[in-house]
Amino acid sequence: MVVSAGKQRHESPYFVLTPDQRARPLNVVGTQVTVLASNATTRSYGITLQQGDEGTGPPPHSHDWDEAFYVLSGEIQFVCNGEAHACQPGTLVHIPRGTVHAFQYGKGGGQMLEVTGQNARAAQMFTAVDRTIPSGPPDVPKLLKVLEHNGVTVAKQAVD
Repeated sequence: MVVSAGKQRHESPYFVLTPDQRARPLNVVGTQVTVLASNATTRSYGITLQQGDEGTGPPPHSHDWDEAFYVLSGEIQFVCNGEAHACQPGTLVHIPRGTVHAFQYGKGGGQMLEVTGQNARAAQMFTAVDRTIPSGPPDVPKLLKVLEHNGVTVAKQAVD
């Protein structure tokens, strides 16, 4: 608890997360997602480390939270509102809430950090997909229900 100008305000305590303290990576339809800090933990933003094999990545989708991706390795092809961008290491991609977007890992796969805005349900969604959808070709109707339950809308053309 922090005392400021005679008033008390509640803040999240700081934390340091070393690699050996990380939770196991979640299998999210072929992408390995490590939740480094959830929105619930920070009471603000969320951070994940994502790694995918060549050709994997989510279909066009949207949700009601902002997110940003920072490419660490490989080439990752992002599509935002129908516009394609080949993103190399060091590239930052900001995606405002409601934007239809997708990405696909390029040759040799890739790795990136994802930062989600306040009230995002990304960590909960990744956990639910890992728990509900086994490795291999996904049960698409079941996957769509899990995504919808967690605030993610898959674009209609991706479902057809």
